Amino acid sequence: MKQVCALTATNNQAMTEQVTDLSIEPLLISEVSNHRVERQAETQTESQTPIQSIASGQRPKLAKRVASKEIRVSSQPGFVLHSYPYKETSLLVDVFSRDHGRIMLVAKGAKRPHSQLRNALQTFQPLSMNWSGKSEIRTLSSAEWVGGMLPLEKSALLCGFYLNELLVKFLLRDEPYPILFDLYVSTLNQLAHNEPAPIVLRKFELGLLRASGLVGDITYCNLTKKKIVSDILYTFNPENGVRPIQGKEKMPHVLGQTLLDMHDGEYLDQTTQMQSKMLMRFLLAHHLHGIPLNTRQILIDLQKL
Repeated sequence: MKQVCALTATNNQAMTEQVTDLSIEPLLISEVSNHRVERQAETQTESQTPIQSIASGQRPKLAKRVASKEIRVSSQPGFVLHSYPYKETSLLVDVFSRDHGRIMLVAKGAKRPHSQLRNALQTFQPLSMNWSGKSEIRTLSSAEWVGGMLPLEKSALLCGFYLNELLVKFLLRDEPYPILFDLYVSTLNQLAHNEPAPIVLRKFELGLLRASGLVGDITYCNLTKKKIVSDILYTFNPENGVRPIQGKEKMPHVLGQTLLDMHDGEYLDQTTQMQSKMLMRFLLAHHLHGIPLNTRQILIDLQKL
């Protein structure tokens, strides 16, 4: 187990050195989708939240504890999305868990040389985690590597960082996404087994937008109120859904067959691959309000070398 952990850590460090100064900074939820602002406001406190601190370029700060029931979670499957130094020996860890969604944990003493958490808290390693606490940031008590997955290497590793950046920027805190979690595990496995990255990423992007409530039924035309037709050109309005092309459209044009293929997870057709790539870039950029994805830009830069 220690050998596999060390191998994964070495791969992660090598890629991190290649993609210098890669910063996957969580955004304010309001920056991702306006309809989430009201939900976020209900839980905001008077002090600045860790999300706001990171988005403004500051390190996350521990939230003040409030009088609420302490939460204790045991043996929870999860993955590290990103971690941040905290004080001299600890880390703040952004975690994606199966039953509790995206949460922030403080790993006390994780930076010490002999800490059990030091080697365990690596990205793309399946973990079994225990934590407890009352505040927005809970205390991680243990994290054990459970195995069963190959480490990501080379371009697959960068694709993994891309997945993590999407999760950090799109997911609400403390909201479970069990279907998306299973899709994340499946996507990592496919990347590790050298499945075609463009197809694997398109499936994940669509699944993420669906889980976030940003995309509905892509086989339904909002104008005709009927199922789309394979040989008709459509456009996808991020706010209103699918409708036929009307005059000059600035939004991507996609065949009905492309949308049907995306819905069925079939990406073997070259036209489907090309049009789905354009469509997903457009939708992601819209919901991020034009804020660039760091990992995508790095991949573009590397391909130019």
